[in-house]
Amino acid sequence: MCELSVVLPAYHEAGIVGEVVGRIRKRFPEAEILVVDDSSSDATATEAENAGARVVRHLYNMGNGAAIKTGARHAKGETLVFMDADGQHDEQDIEKLLEKIDAGYELVVGSRAGDTHANIGRSLGNQLLNKFASLMTGRTIPDLTSGFRAVKRDTFRQFIHLLPNGFSYPTTSTMAYYRSGYPVVFVPIKALPRKGKSKISFARDGIRFMVVIMKVTTLFSPMRLFFPASLMVLFLGFGRYLYFYWLTGSFSSMAGVMFITAMLVFLIGLVSEQITALHYGISRSKMSSHEPVGNQETLR
Repeated sequence: MCELSVVLPAYHEAGIVGEVVGRIRKRFPEAEILVVDDSSSDATATEAENAGARVVRHLYNMGNGAAIKTGARHAKGETLVFMDADGQHDEQDIEKLLEKIDAGYELVVGSRAGDTHANIGRSLGNQLLNKFASLMTGRTIPDLTSGFRAVKRDTFRQFIHLLPNGFSYPTTSTMAYYRSGYPVVFVPIKALPRKGKSKISFARDGIRFMVVIMKVTTLFSPMRLFFPASLMVLFLGFGRYLYFYWLTGSFSSMAGVMFITAMLVFLIGLVSEQITALHYGISRSKMSSHEPVGNQETLR
């Protein structure tokens, strides 16, 4: 079994994926290079194979996160490196990530400099997400959404069932590692200009960004959201009660509703916290048993 597998999710990356695979092959001749073609209609798969990569193809477009999960299931290496197939990531930075894996970290994330994001809107969105995630975890998270990362295969497979099929897999996986108490480190890298057109639209994915914010909260520690929310409603209800009593000398029914709401929000948060703890306890006690069957290279 080879020690290193480099997994590249690819969708319509003809014209660049062969070059990317070639550069990785030249620098890491013994590594397995696995390209997961997410049902591209161009020559992505052919170019990757000609450059020396092993290709697994989806029968239909399933999303970036789904390609990552397929790659993790099929990879033979004990250490996995995920990177984009569009030329954004420098293969020389792989060594930086592997050094941290050798030092004992379970997840190593390539942290992009602030000026390497595609546009101002996405840069501001990522900064907001980084700040929010840092607040939730109590750790400094400089780049939550970077897709350039190294992991230990067996650990990563524990979280496959948690990962979404879309583009928010880096966010989910990072928070899953933090929640489970695995050591995580961020390594500064310089992302290069991508070749071709980005698959992410800021306008289209704006709502998804807000959904990711909520997922970060509930994935890591629900009580960090529900407890402050319940306190806020409780204090508002108490203020309403004092104001109404001062005006009329009687109890406010609206204040009563707000007291009950505060209690319900707290209880929902408490139950969510217990479910989250139980969920991650199960994830750590059971390794993923999903393995590719036979030598079939097309996902069915």
